[in-house]
Amino acid sequence: MKRSINSLLNYTIKGTDGEIGKVEEFYFDDQTSTIRYMVVKTGGWLSEKKVLISPEVIQKLDCESKILSVNLTQEKIKNSPDIETDKPVSEQQEELIRGYYSWPGYYGKGMYGHMGLGMWGYPLVEVRKTEKEMIQRKMEKHTNDKPYLRSTQEVTGYDIHATDGDIGEVEDFIIDDVSWKIHFLIVETGNWFSGKRVIISPRWIKDVKWQEQTVTINHSKEGVKNSPEYDSSQPISDSYERSLNDYYEK
Repeated sequence: MKRSINSLLNYTIKGTDGEIGKVEEFYFDDQTSTIRYMVVKTGGWLSEKKVLISPEVIQKLDCESKILSVNLTQEKIKNSPDIETDKPVSEQQEELIRGYYSWPGYYGKGMYGHMGLGMWGYPLVEVRKTEKEMIQRKMEKHTNDKPYLRSTQEVTGYDIHATDGDIGEVEDFIIDDVSWKIHFLIVETGNWFSGKRVIISPRWIKDVKWQEQTVTINHSKEGVKNSPEYDSSQPISDSYERSLNDYYEK
């Protein structure tokens, strides 16, 4: 099912032996537009430590109770590597996390990705092919690593530019809760289109300037303005998604 990222904030993360904490934000891969981790703020049992948990360990999503059940124990969370969640996560940091939890690494293709041009304007990197290569990379200092895991909280508020001017700001994200792929960005148009909300696919992104906090898409203001209207009170149906894709690809 497709749902907004904001609707999942403050969900309770429940481990196999008790409550772990609350969902605070998400990290996505800027090469494949896939949610890689939930940032979870632990409860008083762990002095409110922040940890990264992969959607791969989710066992059940209960929307009525707002609970995400995961296949992790409190002890495993307690001893997890410390990560600075207020900064983009580098490949080196992700290796530490995935190594600790014994989660398989994947970069550019495999579980969710594909080779080619990344959704957010980057060429995808090659997958590691051998355990020896992984060990070697861990030994390096990675002083020139480019962070590629981005916070949804950080990108919220980024300015969206069309080919001929501004159209609004990123307000939210629509994801698939099975693949955890970002399907759309929800854009608040404010004064540009009288407060109308529109949705933009990562496939239409031409360029992202992280330092300037801007996203440029390869469509005009008029084209976006006349796109099929988005109703935030209704789930995104397959028919609506088809009509949106048909509109932008005609």
